Amino acid sequence: MLTISQLAAYAGVTVRAVRHYHKIGLLPEPGRDRSGYRTYDAAAVVRLIRIRTLADAGVPLARVQELLDAGPAEFADGVQEIDKHLRAEIRRLQDTRSRLARLATGEHLALPQSVVDYLDRLRGLGVGERYIELERDAWIMIAAQVPHLIDSVIAKKHEELDDPDMVRLYGFFTGELDWPADDPRIVEVADVLERLMIRAVEAGAAGGDGFDDQFVALMDSTMLESAPGAELVLAILKERGWRGWTRIERVPADRLGTELPPP
Repeated sequence: MLTISQLAAYAGVTVRAVRHYHKIGLLPEPGRDRSGYRTYDAAAVVRLIRIRTLADAGVPLARVQELLDAGPAEFADGVQEIDKHLRAEIRRLQDTRSRLARLATGEHLALPQSVVDYLDRLRGLGVGERYIELERDAWIMIAAQVPHLIDSVIAKKHEELDDPDMVRLYGFFTGELDWPADDPRIVEVADVLERLMIRAVEAGAAGGDGFDDQFVALMDSTMLESAPGAELVLAILKERGWRGWTRIERVPADRLGTELPPP
């Protein structure tokens, strides 16, 4: 007969593990000797080794009991089911590691790959990091609003970059954004934007689709707060009959005197 320490040594586990298996019912409590100590036989050693083998193989302790008591066919089915769950968990962990690796680059936080690729393309055009951060934050909000549309929206943005005027527009944002009111670039940006707006309206793509008025106002105000020169550009465009940044609108001539810039 064996003591609990001897049993644990023969099975390759700790005494604490043996006591835990007693507690959860995997290993039946043995008889005790005259001194009140547990005593174990060879059957206990074999069962404990089987328990340890199953646990080491990744079988949850909650499933060990049924496998120990199963016949050959039931045992094989049980192992296959556990293996299926383990493979699913491995895939989940691999996906988690991939997401963590992407997050390590900073840009992937709350952004799909399509947006990250677009921001990288802007960098390739020489766009400064301050403006990149501004666009990134805007795309985070947009992706959260229309996650099912974001890839198609970004595909359209890539097409727009084939327009020389769009490339010229981004060319203004290679450095600082705090332009003084008399900076000639403000009028130049307004000129480029107006040409782009005209083409967008003519093509029936004025932007802001799928967004409510409150979200459009939030996007516009974010741009105005982050780039003071944007307010000057919008003021010029308003004089020319345009309104909006996120959602482009043509203001009728009879309303030009009453329209205010977006908040």
